Amino acid sequence: MRRRIPDLAFLSRAIALALALLVSAACGPAAYRWDAGQSNPAQDQTYEVKRGDTLYSIAWRYGLDYRELATRNGIGAGYTIYPGQTLALIGTPASSGDVASPVAPRSTSAPRLATNVTPVKPMLRGAWGWPANGAVIAKFGDANATGKGIAIGGSEGDPILASADGKVVYAGSGLIGYGKIIIIKHSEEYLSAYGHNETIHVREGEQVGQGDRIASMGRGPGNKPLLHFEIRINGNAVDPLPYLPSR
Repeated sequence: MRRRIPDLAFLSRAIALALALLVSAACGPAAYRWDAGQSNPAQDQTYEVKRGDTLYSIAWRYGLDYRELATRNGIGAGYTIYPGQTLALIGTPASSGDVASPVAPRSTSAPRLATNVTPVKPMLRGAWGWPANGAVIAKFGDANATGKGIAIGGSEGDPILASADGKVVYAGSGLIGYGKIIIIKHSEEYLSAYGHNETIHVREGEQVGQGDRIASMGRGPGNKPLLHFEIRINGNAVDPLPYLPSR
């Protein structure tokens, strides 16, 4: 009886298909995993400004206070930057001809503690409103979810509202991990951000009031409709929930 020789091409296709099915089963449905891709200024010591950037969006990307970033680079109160400009993220200003003021020599003496530091005045609870009507689906600090903010669920196209009065200082898609994002400046200390929008309805420089519609909800990680919402004080992310009114 003649022994049948297996079809090697058929066996190869069958093995490849089996491996693909195993990988698919292991991964399962796409989960909500948030990664804003925030860079580390200790590693990236300088940044070259790209078209569409604002000082606020760069500071947001690196978790910096926009005022300190401006001071470090000799940028005036208008916070005007331009493509191709090199900004120093840490240490002394970047060596470019664009720095407006000279850098004072670094002191070798021990630093003195500041005695006239003014504490940040907290914005009252009534100053903030919910930016979307859905339920909170991920909380602040969740390592595998929102990281530096909260996620609010809903349906694609739901209205996204300004959480408090302020000025739009960034509206675009230049921040990795946020999709189309809006950043609003509420005071010298407080900023808020609204990520993963389907459509943005405001422009940079526009004044908005609490409850004004600024965007429409889009889809975030896992292709789920949601809003990624953050509040930062002096560049530091804080839990937004204590600032929002009880439901």
